[in-house]
Amino acid sequence: MSSSNAFSKREAITVKQLSKCYPLYNHPKDRLKQFLWPHRWLGIRQYYRELWALRDINLSVHKGEVIGIVGQNGSGKSTLLQLICGTLTPTQGSVFVDGRVAALLELGAGFNPEFTGRENIYMNAAILGLTQLEISEKIESIIDFSGVRDFIDQPVKTYSSGMYVRLAFSVAISVNPDILVIDEALSVGDGAFARKSFMRIMEMRDAGKTILFCSHSLFQVESLCARAIWIDKGKIMMDGNSAKVVSAYQTFLDEKASNTENPTIDAKIPESIVKAPSGSAHLKKVNLQLDPLSTQQGIITHEKSDITLYISFASDPSLPCPTVGVTIQTKDGRTITSAATWEDQFTIQRTATGFAEVLLSLNQLPLLKGEYLINAYLLCERGIHIYDSVESADIIQIDQTGRLQGYFSIPHQWANNQ
Repeated sequence: MSSSNAFSKREAITVKQLSKCYPLYNHPKDRLKQFLWPHRWLGIRQYYRELWALRDINLSVHKGEVIGIVGQNGSGKSTLLQLICGTLTPTQGSVFVDGRVAALLELGAGFNPEFTGRENIYMNAAILGLTQLEISEKIESIIDFSGVRDFIDQPVKTYSSGMYVRLAFSVAISVNPDILVIDEALSVGDGAFARKSFMRIMEMRDAGKTILFCSHSLFQVESLCARAIWIDKGKIMMDGNSAKVVSAYQTFLDEKASNTENPTIDAKIPESIVKAPSGSAHLKKVNLQLDPLSTQQGIITHEKSDITLYISFASDPSLPCPTVGVTIQTKDGRTITSAATWEDQFTIQRTATGFAEVLLSLNQLPLLKGEYLINAYLLCERGIHIYDSVESADIIQIDQTGRLQGYFSIPHQWANNQ
């Protein structure tokens, strides 16, 4: 249900006491029984179990807000977005939406697999509210943005998953929506298109569009969104500043991971020498170097050893120069510290062919005893879209004297209070 005058002019979306229940039948015949005999003289007969995907959700989204939605699979995120977009009807409560909505909810949702890409553009754009004349005026730019011109007159059932999402996204943004809803769809596109898509999302954000961005990438949520919502088991656990919500959600994931068996880690250093594709960038080598003067027999000593991480990449020289990020994690996946060239305002120098190599030095490493994983990331110039990553690039073993506990030591000083 939607209405343009049911709430404040500042609100693009208002959700009140929203709930969604799915009936679960053990047998197909139970569905028929429920339809034929919902009421009996002995009272209401129920041949199904109830699965409540959402329970009593209350939410207000102001116009121009960019909101990230996080939560585990099955938490109710997608159900909420589908209710907001009108592709599902609520069991209880109401949804009020003010403005034109364009959504990327499921891969190729709304596409007819027998239609060509061009025919699906006309059909989907018409559903989103464009006239035939408006579609005709925009169709060339839609095709150009999608990058599937060579296949635009082929049935979309022959498209790859990446081509599907590229075309769907291109149509969605072409209608100049007031509200853009994205549910994990952009994770399917290739590196070059994903970067272009995120740049367009940033343009829409700067233009004051309302955006709901659902993603498992907490880094992207925190980078794109000022506000975030954490949903778990159909209820809103936290709603507020994205950094605080992401931190709380990450803590929840860390605690859950600590109760499961640690995965086996391959200590081999991954290395790729594949040339970066046009319009993208790729890590070429990630290598850890130990300072032999401060490291004996490969053992890194707390607050005494120096290490250097060597990172090289190849990139399309026509792109702005990528940025590099590094995280250090515990073996159960907890990120304990990170470093990034964009945060440190470090300018990477690359060759005319798009090649670059950088060194990250960590001196007198303050980590306490234990094993730690090093991860490397190659991102766009704004530090948002991830071109490439190397997880568990190396494992470092820290030794220490003394019995201090924790992950790292911080500068401190004791004094008598006299």
